[in-house]
Amino acid sequence: MTVTETLTTADSRKLRGRRAPREDRRPMTLRRWLRKYLVGIIAILVSIVVFIVPFVFVLLQSSKNSQEAGLVEFSLPSEWQFWPNFVEVVQKNDYQVLWAFLWTTIITVFSCAIMVVLAAMVGYVLQRKRTRLNPWINFFVLAALIVPPAVVPTIWVLQGVGLFKTIPGMILIEATFGLAFCVLLFRAFVGTIPRELDEAAIIDGAGPMRLFFTVVLPLLKPVIVTVVVTQAVFVYGDFQNPLYFLPGNDYPTVQLGLYNFQSQSVSQFNLLFMYILLTTIPPLIMYIFFNRQIVAGMTSGAIKG
Repeated sequence: MTVTETLTTADSRKLRGRRAPREDRRPMTLRRWLRKYLVGIIAILVSIVVFIVPFVFVLLQSSKNSQEAGLVEFSLPSEWQFWPNFVEVVQKNDYQVLWAFLWTTIITVFSCAIMVVLAAMVGYVLQRKRTRLNPWINFFVLAALIVPPAVVPTIWVLQGVGLFKTIPGMILIEATFGLAFCVLLFRAFVGTIPRELDEAAIIDGAGPMRLFFTVVLPLLKPVIVTVVVTQAVFVYGDFQNPLYFLPGNDYPTVQLGLYNFQSQSVSQFNLLFMYILLTTIPPLIMYIFFNRQIVAGMTSGAIKG
């Protein structure tokens, strides 16, 4: 008998000597199957009712003519008018929809960039540098999440510096209001990065700025993706701040454009639902492509930090 046959025989004896787990030997009854998969089935059904059904309803309404859409019924259109409705919505009011998407994109991109850079720096300093001011800084960071912003004093400040009703002023407003949440995420994630990396970079001659941008910042990619996606969706869907700090029709955002479009298209529900569908697609695409990175960034600092 060769060595391979001896090992095979010994392994087969071990496998015969082992007793199978009790759960594997029991038959799969209906009660055990429900107990094992009931929670998942309920979660899937709730997700379908809450998310998929409204989206399908909006899609069907945006594909109908004005008479059928005015009935607001969950039914298939007699004649699909998706593309004509899309063209009419885009061309209405001198391409107001395209301008709204342009200004909203500019505000979202620049405000998220400011939040990522500033929040990463503040979170790194709060986690690495322990001083007597840290409890006070943490208190103000948490207060920024709890205390609602003062609208009238903020408008007065923007008017004083000449940034009221301007795109740069709106960018600073969005970046400021979302900075506290980003600081908490970055501070928790920096706690998972070993301090030995900082010490090794300092020994090699790296200064503070080089240490942060070449060593620490590349390691923050998961939380950067989380901050960018979550804050981009928030800024994109923000209605209150543009209503207060960016009034008028000079720089319409997507949500303000939807509000104005609703008042102009009271009897044309097909166009209104088409506008709603267009505003829903960008956040949906971001969630589909970055949902894993969002979860990873949110839970990275849960163990340490």
